[in-house]
Amino acid sequence: MASAPWTIVHLEKLHKVRPDQVDAALEKLLENDNDLAWSLVISAYLDEDINLGKAAELLHVHELELRARFVELGLPLRVGPGDIVEARAEVDALTSWLTHSKPSRPK
Repeated sequence: MASAPWTIVHLEKLHKVRPDQVDAALEKLLENDNDLAWSLVISAYLDEDINLGKAAELLHVHELELRARFVELGLPLRVGPGDIVEARAEVDALTSWLTHSKPSRPK
């Protein structure tokens, strides 16, 4: 069966009523087509839908390996907080963690 625009539309509709079936089929497709998996994951990364760590996980490579490949290909590396709000949230989370997880000291 040749792929046509309607197949993508109906695959998305089918996913709403039979997500397990569609997810399993997509997982098999991506496992069997590394180029498609790479393209899909990199597209999601470039659209900022996933971060570098998630991209590495989905591609089954170490994050440092993916970083090196991105540098070779001239792809942008997005590391750290994206804006001041995210930076403050990270500082608040770290401060909270440090405050609540102080180890007890031996007497």
